[in-house]
Amino acid sequence: MTTIMTHAAVGLAIGHAWQPARRGRRFWMACALLPAVADADVVGFRFGIAYGDMLGHRGLSHSLLFAALLGLATAWSMGWWEKRDWRDTGHLALLFFVVAASHGPMDMLTNGGLGIALFAPFDHHRLFWDWRPILVSPIGLEKFLSPWGLAVLRDELLYFGPPTALLLAVTVMRRRIARRA
Repeated sequence: MTTIMTHAAVGLAIGHAWQPARRGRRFWMACALLPAVADADVVGFRFGIAYGDMLGHRGLSHSLLFAALLGLATAWSMGWWEKRDWRDTGHLALLFFVVAASHGPMDMLTNGGLGIALFAPFDHHRLFWDWRPILVSPIGLEKFLSPWGLAVLRDELLYFGPPTALLLAVTVMRRRIARRA
């Protein structure tokens, strides 16, 4: 898996690029947390759920269906909480789906594990991209605070840093040009 910090950074960048209006704390928290929610499936190890099971790590919680349901539920609750109209809530649902769905394809770039069940529960195959340049992140804080964890952060900065920075830069430039026009 890629690290939670990288998932959050990508989610925040997508939220910034997609959302032209200023948003509050709940919006930014959702953009940071939704891409990382899928990795909560690691708690299944404590309950005897095997890695390769559909409810195991990188299983159903990494699927597009899970991302769609999570995005919809988050948008609905935010819309209800903030008294938003249905169009704005629908816009948020689509954005939150994209933000949550970013998790699986990012993890598919790593070199470890069994792959991602991107189309679960309809297709149980685990998938990777053909190109997998990122060292898989260790599970557990002690292993993460090791040379292995530092190598993962280096890989993620190398492969996710430039496209994320480019997305932010293009968004800022586009908005400045639009304001001037």
